[in-house]
Amino acid sequence: MKEYRRTSTTVSLINYHFVFCPRYRRKIFLDLKLEQRFKELVHEICESLKIEVVALECDKDHAHMFLNSPPTLSPANIMARIKGVTSKQLREEFPHLQHLPSLWTRSYFVSTAGNVSSTTIKQYVENQKKRN
Repeated sequence: MKEYRRTSTTVSLINYHFVFCPRYRRKIFLDLKLEQRFKELVHEICESLKIEVVALECDKDHAHMFLNSPPTLSPANIMARIKGVTSKQLREEFPHLQHLPSLWTRSYFVSTAGNVSSTTIKQYVENQKKRN
């Protein structure tokens, strides 16, 4: 069972499942170096925001993230930071992406997940890669 997050004023357990895609559903994650760099960046961003990455997987044309967040961050804040930083960095580091005005679509899927389904969602996210 996941431990609750505690601060001097709050006790929380907030888990989000995010799914988002590159523009035009480009299959950017077929490039394993790009996928690895994307995952590194997500971990760095989440660490700086005090978000725990429970699971992170990429399929050819989308990313799944299962994150445990502090109560001070909204899903919109989290997505804005992750998409903004990864888009800028990946377009700088991978020349074939430089022509894109942005790497990601503006849309995303988010669902909250309490403690009961955390294991299920973690397994689902981790199994995304194995399906194909």
